[in-house]
Amino acid sequence: MSRHIHYAGSANTLPGMAPPLFAIENLHVGTDDTTILKGVDLRIEPGEVHALMGPNGSGKSTLASSLLGSPEYLVTDGRVLFRGDDITDWSADVRGKAGMFLAFQYPQEIPGVSVINFLRQALSARKGVDLSVLELRLSIMEWMDRLDMDPAFADRYLNEGFSGGEKKRNEILQMAILEPEIAILDETDSGLDIDALKVVARGVRAVKAERPDLGVLIITHYRRLLDELTPDVVHILVDGRVVASGGMELAEQLERDGYEAFR
Repeated sequence: MSRHIHYAGSANTLPGMAPPLFAIENLHVGTDDTTILKGVDLRIEPGEVHALMGPNGSGKSTLASSLLGSPEYLVTDGRVLFRGDDITDWSADVRGKAGMFLAFQYPQEIPGVSVINFLRQALSARKGVDLSVLELRLSIMEWMDRLDMDPAFADRYLNEGFSGGEKKRNEILQMAILEPEIAILDETDSGLDIDALKVVARGVRAVKAERPDLGVLIITHYRRLLDELTPDVVHILVDGRVVASGGMELAEQLERDGYEAFR
């Protein structure tokens, strides 16, 4: 059951102001015996691009999984808000239908389900739009061209036999077709060479240009994707906490001094 949040009484929002597109408040997440996230706060307004950077083991992927309702993690305190609704208890499929999208670090292979049929089913669930395979094929051709994807990939089984770059392009294709309100890109740059990285970044920029109110949270180790996408805000996550937030100067400091400067 969702709980609507009335922001007039919130300490983070002035009376009369609209709620943020997406907010994480004092989020604590863990497994049965380990606390991984220890009070994460983050707020994204419509149209903003945020980057979250952190070393291995800092909790980045735990946060991404938690934001999409993964059952393998337990929220022990805090909440996640989407357009003013407390979605902390929402399941992954309900979050997806509502307009949240996660591009996975390691996209799953789904044998027997073609890319185009997966998109058709996902679009029907997301928007109640029941396009024929032909109608959907026509609508995705332009995006596949933008993402340097062979049109034949539409008929291949989802991610089966795809290279790392092809899997990441396919994730951005899904984001373009499903038209989410908030997109969480979990280490989308992982394993990409510089050419594939530029293609993926160009795809994200193209989606953003067509949907200027789209909020984006980029989770990454490295600055190179941020140089392509230029986030409005950069956050540094260390040991389960956001220890610094600012502009691109934080990414520059991180490249210069490493994560030890933020511990």
